[in-house]
Amino acid sequence: MNEFDTALLRLADLPVGEAAHIAEIHGGRALTRRLLGLGLRVGSPVTVLHHRGQGVVLSNGETRVALGGGVAEKLWVRRSGADQSTD
Repeated sequence: MNEFDTALLRLADLPVGEAAHIAEIHGGRALTRRLLGLGLRVGSPVTVLHHRGQGVVLSNGETRVALGGGVAEKLWVRRSGADQSTD
């Protein structure tokens, strides 16, 4: 694992109030399409508002979205302050 990979963490592990961007979706086409319908895609900025059991409530701009624990485990994010450019 290189230093670039260490900046990724599961959405379920992101602390409340911390801003991040969705970096990877570890799910199938159906999950990706479902998330697109909620306005979430790779690159979307998100902030965790609440942890509800294993799920999370997050904001994406002016929108609040509640995701179950299974989905939150499949979304990998990069903290906004951890933008590490390799260009």
